[in-house]
Amino acid sequence: MSLTVAPEDVLVALPLWPDPDELDEINLDYAATTPALVAAVRAVERAIPWYASLHRGGGRKSSVSTTLFEEARAAVARFVSCEDASDVIFVRNTTEAANLLAAALPSGTRVLCSPSEHHANLLPWRRHRVDHLPFTTSAAAFLDAAAKSLEAAHRSGDPFSLVAITGASNVTGEVPPVAELARLAHGRGALVFVDGAQLAPHRPLDVGVLDVDFLAFSGHKIYAPFGTGALVSRAGGLADGSPLLHGGGAVRLVTLNDAAWAPSPRRYEAGTPNLLGAVALGAACNALTAFGMEEVAAQERALASVLWAGLDAIPGVHQLRQWRDAPDRVGVAAFTADGWAAHELGAHLGARGIAVRAGSFCAHPLVSHLLGIAPSHTDRLLREISDGGDVSIPGAVRASVGLGTTRAEIDTFLRVVREALAATT
Repeated sequence: MSLTVAPEDVLVALPLWPDPDELDEINLDYAATTPALVAAVRAVERAIPWYASLHRGGGRKSSVSTTLFEEARAAVARFVSCEDASDVIFVRNTTEAANLLAAALPSGTRVLCSPSEHHANLLPWRRHRVDHLPFTTSAAAFLDAAAKSLEAAHRSGDPFSLVAITGASNVTGEVPPVAELARLAHGRGALVFVDGAQLAPHRPLDVGVLDVDFLAFSGHKIYAPFGTGALVSRAGGLADGSPLLHGGGAVRLVTLNDAAWAPSPRRYEAGTPNLLGAVALGAACNALTAFGMEEVAAQERALASVLWAGLDAIPGVHQLRQWRDAPDRVGVAAFTADGWAAHELGAHLGARGIAVRAGSFCAHPLVSHLLGIAPSHTDRLLREISDGGDVSIPGAVRASVGLGTTRAEIDTFLRVVREALAATT
């Protein structure tokens, strides 16, 4: 049995439920969760009859399941141009990947982190010693700040061991200069972790070209929404780490007092793995690779340009941007609208059949910064929450595009936003 994908599989399918004929909605919420590729759905359907325990079963179904699982691992490795499939660790999502890495690092590791991250790339490092770079108004200034921080730590004799950075912002869509940052980090002895959740569905991923040590992404961001993601650890970077989950499958031998851990990746995949999720993820990776991520990027850039320009042309709409010199920008647009609270405009669009996201997008520090909210205000909100208060968290509206997005859908979205603002003036 194989995960080979036929050309007709490289299509976007709506979820199997509700009935597509009953789902009359424009989906501009790809940054949160993508619909399933036909290839992913069909791969799961083919795998279900063979569903069994992995790696240790003696029956034919177990053997086939193990083969499917390892084929999926190889597909993920090809998708990110990783030469060794054993460098791919299956996890539930990017959040678990970052937590897995944080748990595997030696206690007290010093981490340098961007302030513009999703919470999944902020909170896990707090079990160690984490410093945050400042917010900057340009990518060039961001690199300069990183270089100065790395150099100062090196000179102090207490260097950073890891630099954590997003591959693409889930708020602004901006793509940081990852390869340049990796060069700076490696020059001062630090490894680099990239949260690729928003980059993976939009651009080709090559861990060698980026020269990063750890890369994570989620299946539900790349058209395989079945609860599986991947952490890619190049060159055995996690060979001797402590696993996040302790249990069956992750060990070679257990006594009542000790354990000998299995080699990576199985060391980090304790318990019975999510076979169907891995199969879906592998099939999606194969399908996207077959279609060509350069083609995906080209189609998206054309649509995203219409989205960004259209929002800029609506009086009273303000897009959230951090840098004007970002090397690239994926199809995400977060914005505020005069006269509308974010959640009210999000609900207004939803009532008109347009799915967007409203809130802070699990990136509270960045959204607060872009909205001009003072740290003292957010500190006050924290105290009120600690005291049991019911507080309102400032936010924005986010529209995001993907493989199933059409120009007509973007035009409809822009028209409804324009009409909503016109109604308030």
